[in-house]
Amino acid sequence: MLLARLLACLPLTCQSCGADMRIVAFITEAAPLEHILTPIGEPAQPPPIAPARGPPACDEGLADAVADWDALAQPEPAYLLDQQVQW
Repeated sequence: MLLARLLACLPLTCQSCGADMRIVAFITEAAPLEHILTPIGEPAQPPPIAPARGPPACDEGLADAVADWDALAQPEPAYLLDQQVQW
């Protein structure tokens, strides 16, 4: 269901007839994956991850107010958030 949300379609349903499909294998090694992706013009390497950016620049008058970023952090919620998927 997570793939369906990401792709905006059901990835395990045949687009032509609507029948259920199943996963028969996963490619976990880099060499076969590169062999498949290179001929079709897709990059075999993942995109680079951008470095984290720092806090926004501030005026001189606000420098003291934002000196302690921990004070501006949101407090931890008082309740537990259950993120388990219930099927």
